[in-house]
Amino acid sequence: MSILKDFIEICEANDIKYFGLAGTCLGAVRHGGYIPWDDDIDVGLPRADFNRLIEIIERDYSDKYYVLNSERYENYPLMTTRICIKDTKFIEYPLKDVKDCPFGVFLDVFPYDNLADNRVARFFQQWRAWYLSKLMILRNVPEPYLAQTGFLKKVILFICRMVHKTMCFFRINRKKLYRKCLKVCTRYNDRKTKKISFICDTSPHMEEDYYDNVFPCQTIQFEGMDMKFPKDTHLHLTHLYGDTYMTLPPVEKRKTHFPYILDFGDGERIG
Repeated sequence: MSILKDFIEICEANDIKYFGLAGTCLGAVRHGGYIPWDDDIDVGLPRADFNRLIEIIERDYSDKYYVLNSERYENYPLMTTRICIKDTKFIEYPLKDVKDCPFGVFLDVFPYDNLADNRVARFFQQWRAWYLSKLMILRNVPEPYLAQTGFLKKVILFICRMVHKTMCFFRINRKKLYRKCLKVCTRYNDRKTKKISFICDTSPHMEEDYYDNVFPCQTIQFEGMDMKFPKDTHLHLTHLYGDTYMTLPPVEKRKTHFPYILDFGDGERIG
């Protein structure tokens, strides 16, 4: 919440567009804040606003925060960016095998890019970026987290391990993978398009939305704070969770981010 407070103040003071998305949006609409069993906050920004945000944080807030992404740390395996509290450590179980990467307690930031208006061009943009982003993960993580179970999960994990070993054997450059993915994501940012997205999520279409469905944003209370959310939260949440998003899921599907290591920098450490 302390990171979120600073984040909102920076955005408001510098006219930076942002919005709470996915589980954060669902929490605001359904619970007025965090989903009770959730423990993170996700925010999205158009790429130009994202770049301004990062510049301000590194210039004016480097005493409190550091920016964690693949541009700055080549072993970071994701296309998201994390604003992390200095002198903390938070490593999730799916990322426990990543070496030499300073994971900390963080705010998850999703840079949104323009999608091609042409359906064929958009298809290739989304699937190529998504594919490259998954190669980034496999370059660092031999057994990524999977939603599948049983025999199918075993088969997919076997393939993942083989891809990981192959990329390690040929010393595939992590930074080049990131740069290729970024180039595909930002290909249409030099023009106005109807749709925007963070392409590199669980599926290439997961965060796809019309610009006019997101902006101008509306203000909703989140844990007692005024926070921006998409103009049409119903469309956003229906796209992600279906028409029953206001219904609580069964207990066995209420998941959180269990820490492999958690250190708040106060001498107490879990894991």
